[in-house]
Amino acid sequence: MPSLSAIVPATNAPTTLAECLTAIRGADEPPEEVIVVEEGGGPADARNRGAAQASSTLLVFVDADVVVHRDAFVRIRRAFERDSALAALFGSYDDDPADPGTVSSFRNLLHHYVHQESAGSASTFWAGLGAVRRDVFAAAGGFDAERYPAPAIEDIELGTRLAALVQGTHLKAWTLRRMVEADFWDRGVPWVELLLRQGRSSSALNLGWRHRLSALAALGAAGAMLRGRLRRTLLALGVLVALNPAFYGLLARRLGGVQAVAGVWLHVIHHVVGALSVPVGIVEYLRRPAG
Repeated sequence: MPSLSAIVPATNAPTTLAECLTAIRGADEPPEEVIVVEEGGGPADARNRGAAQASSTLLVFVDADVVVHRDAFVRIRRAFERDSALAALFGSYDDDPADPGTVSSFRNLLHHYVHQESAGSASTFWAGLGAVRRDVFAAAGGFDAERYPAPAIEDIELGTRLAALVQGTHLKAWTLRRMVEADFWDRGVPWVELLLRQGRSSSALNLGWRHRLSALAALGAAGAMLRGRLRRTLLALGVLVALNPAFYGLLARRLGGVQAVAGVWLHVIHHVVGALSVPVGIVEYLRRPAG
């Protein structure tokens, strides 16, 4: 059975660290070692430092604001034990986020839905709760801490080089401002830049056809609303809902009807911000030299 080293980046003195570690150590078949990295230039650098200290076969990255489910490490061990060719796997947040706020609930349920609906073979990675063979991680060169000194898409970029689910509860509380900032600067812009540098498109996770059509519907809804065209706004929202019935059903079941309706508009904002990040990502790609 493969041995596990859990690596928790904690360079920003997270208040959720104790709860995170309690869940790791209290899980079934817990990791043989738990490495908490409190020094480093950011999460990518901290994870690399932890990996350098690890002695187990598998590296399991767990963010300090994630509470793993009790069976998470059992699932990880069994997955790698069953498939000797498996290089890495990652999970998702569960459908019961700790913060009850509307934006937090929407954001975390969106993450849960996208990852669960996209289960299977993937060419990406998620370090909130993800595992990778130590030798594969070393061969890939680890996280690119130089390009991503702050939290961004360092795990996604690693996943493209590593080229499948366990769950944990997310403790982070989101605000609308932080959601927009993250969707634009931390995710959208660097992701567009990464895809351009690789010279290829992707359909992984939230870059699939449904996501792209949803973005067009969201742009249509936002544009029609700004022009005061109610009928077109409702039509575009209807298309968005028709494209994502399972996700909005999840919002309704977990949050109730009122917050589910708010979630539709938050979904519009999410897609519009992502679309707006495309031209900025192109500019950043052209502005920065390769390498």
